[in-house]
Amino acid sequence: MKQSAINWATALTPLLKKYKNTPHPLEATNTYQWIVMVVLSAQATDNLVNQIAPEFFKKYPDMKALSKADPGSLFPIISKVRNFAHKAAWLTGIAKQIKSDSNIPLEIASLVALPGIGRKSANVIRRGAKAAPEGIIVDLHTIRVAGRLGITDATNAEKIEKQLMEMLPKAKWDAGMALSFHGREICRPQPECPICPVKKVCEYYNGLKPNDPLKKKSGKK
Repeated sequence: MKQSAINWATALTPLLKKYKNTPHPLEATNTYQWIVMVVLSAQATDNLVNQIAPEFFKKYPDMKALSKADPGSLFPIISKVRNFAHKAAWLTGIAKQIKSDSNIPLEIASLVALPGIGRKSANVIRRGAKAAPEGIIVDLHTIRVAGRLGITDATNAEKIEKQLMEMLPKAKWDAGMALSFHGREICRPQPECPICPVKKVCEYYNGLKPNDPLKKKSGKK
């Protein structure tokens, strides 16, 4: 099948069905926690953030408590995360700006205006808060899978998000997270192609794209 002829809204249906309502690996339970954990997770594993979260939220249960903290007071709790000093400054700065949980914004533009939060993070926060999508989550797993399938040749997250938003109806904008889950479970750096539910439309599987798209890259989440 020619990639140009593929209706991706239909082709991605197996992934959307498989991962529908699958919770994000970050174990946040409210919007405040989503903001904190998403900021901490940049260049850190979700497992590590989940491990330190209970102690963090015991000491700083909400925006009001966090707004009274100085960055250094967070260091003993978050020191295992990469760039913890910057993240401590971002989190306390966010809390001082927002002041209370009731003031937390959910609009993408307002979220990305906060330190340490980019579009991907804002989309994750909105999904966690069960807000209607304003965009599509594109992380490294999404980039890898979308590239292998042949949906896009781009490696820039915001460009891929824009392309996905243009080709998919809004009702299917959780496809970004479905692609991410697929990348974590099956379409890993060493993919398990034989069990892939979308291999029939995949350029990588069908030998049309032998290289991993992320290998092109030499190197605000």
